[in-house]
Amino acid sequence: MIRRTIYLILCSFTGALLSGQTGGDHVYDFLNLTYSGLVSSLGGVNVSLRTGDLNLAYHNPALLNPDMDKSLALNYVNYFAGINYGMTMYARSFPGTGNFAAGITYLNYGSFKETDESGNITGTFTASEYALSLIYSRDIDSLFSIGANLKPILSDLEKYTSFGMALDIGASYHSRNNLFSAGFTIKNMGLQITTYSGDIHEKLPFEIQAGISQQLAHAPLRFSLTFRHLEQFDLTYNYITGSNSGTSSVNQTQKMSDFLENAMRHMIIGTELIPLKNFYLSAGYNYQRRKELEIDSKTSTVGFSWGFGINTSFLRIGFGRATYHLAGASNNISLILRPDLIYKKFHN
Repeated sequence: MIRRTIYLILCSFTGALLSGQTGGDHVYDFLNLTYSGLVSSLGGVNVSLRTGDLNLAYHNPALLNPDMDKSLALNYVNYFAGINYGMTMYARSFPGTGNFAAGITYLNYGSFKETDESGNITGTFTASEYALSLIYSRDIDSLFSIGANLKPILSDLEKYTSFGMALDIGASYHSRNNLFSAGFTIKNMGLQITTYSGDIHEKLPFEIQAGISQQLAHAPLRFSLTFRHLEQFDLTYNYITGSNSGTSSVNQTQKMSDFLENAMRHMIIGTELIPLKNFYLSAGYNYQRRKELEIDSKTSTVGFSWGFGINTSFLRIGFGRATYHLAGASNNISLILRPDLIYKKFHN
């Protein structure tokens, strides 16, 4: 049994060799949901910001650092059609050993009506998915750090269940003045260990991400540029290009247009206005989300996001709102507490 368990874990590490499409072809797609209010407001993905916000460690385990020691993160997202999800995580740092964090993420699909083949209601059923996060990071030197996040997964859909294992590995760099930082992560390497009904094993939503963040030295602004799905270039689905007939100059123009279209779909742009040390306003733009979910007759603000945050010595509050479709937007609420400091504050 022990040998079998070790074998399955080792197999999960080799999942990085697998590749796939961006959506609809994977199991456990909830692993790519955004829990943090800050990250949601910056476009949904960020692997480069190095601050004391514990939620950032979920996106890149190398970002887990001593500033997050004894932090407790609580996240809740009001999604669509009665769906909600969230994450809880706690971190500890030990000098000379490294940084540790453990948490759990969940996705609750709500309650559904159960019917027979004739459409008669026979009852109700629920569906939900869970994943643990076991994160470890360590500094290579004063500027570089590496980290890993092991994620056992449980999916419970009506009477069908599935178990899987995923692994994220990441690296992080920050300049000596802390104005510039960069990150790289390989996410969701792994496999589906048990299937829902004995079917073939499905692939996990494997992805490679990278990003940079730059804060201005003499202005309260910080910019982030994140690149998604570096494992594949073409992120379009049924994208209608121009005619390939005509002169070679027309063809070259169309090829350049197609190239830029794909390149933009990999990019997420975020910016923060930090007028005070304890307060920020943030906004982001996700081009891929906009192109996939916009309605031609009325594009509105699909793909845009915004938020704000308040930081104190013992509490961080973050809010992010991201517009997915004209039908609505998601609201992310994050609380990061320092229970030890709260205890001291109210018992002294």
